[in-house]
Amino acid sequence: MNAENKVVAYIHPTAVIHPHAKIGKDVQIGAYAVIDENVEIGRGTKVMSHAYITGWTGIGEDCIIYPGAVIGSDPQDLKFKGEKSYVFIGNRTTVRECATVHRGCGAETETRIGDDCLLMAYTHVAHNCIVGNNVIMANSAMIAGHVVVEDRVVIGGITGVHQFVRIGRNAMIGGASKLVQDVVPYTIVDGHPAKVSGLNSVGISRAGISIDSRRNIKKAYKILYRSNLSLSQAIEVIEQDVDLCEEVEHFLRFLRNAERGICRSRKENMD
Repeated sequence: MNAENKVVAYIHPTAVIHPHAKIGKDVQIGAYAVIDENVEIGRGTKVMSHAYITGWTGIGEDCIIYPGAVIGSDPQDLKFKGEKSYVFIGNRTTVRECATVHRGCGAETETRIGDDCLLMAYTHVAHNCIVGNNVIMANSAMIAGHVVVEDRVVIGGITGVHQFVRIGRNAMIGGASKLVQDVVPYTIVDGHPAKVSGLNSVGISRAGISIDSRRNIKKAYKILYRSNLSLSQAIEVIEQDVDLCEEVEHFLRFLRNAERGICRSRKENMD
């Protein structure tokens, strides 16, 4: 361990920690855990038995890493040639049993997970993914390379997300879904492939979004999914007819940048 980080709550004698790893104060490291050379672990984080943290990985404060989790290992990408790349995990994030988080593919690239996330058992976050704050991934949910998951998203168990897909804030993904296109913010999607089934009203309310903004989101949603307009036409109508609060502006920004197209509604067909 780094000399400046010698004060720790507990390190089990069987844990293997590289002398150059940076271990913060009050960190707990369990039996047979392995911490490699270029790892930095923030204050108060708990690493349980048999966890493996490798690569150029930074883990924030007050996280919990459960047994069998592997963080910072090489990406599963044939283009990877051993270059230096990173994993960063924010504060108060929990990584449950046997979950995997891979570092970036490409020199100086990164995989990043935000604060207050929960990655349940056997979840997988692939190379170059960006996961926001307060995200929940249920058991065996898997996101492929370069996926972007915005804040307060819930991904149901056994869900697969195609590479480069974006999932908008406050969206909810039903279990065992297959995502091949972008998920519009504030929506619920489900299916194989996933289709939009409605607004995530409960999630929007829990996020503390104001009543007026919720009304505007609902109006924008109806224009997008219930008006039989093309995506470009719907964007124009929303810009003209809906009050532009921050949430609606984000909604529009997301639509304008939907390079893979968006998940469609079960009730309509869009160009």
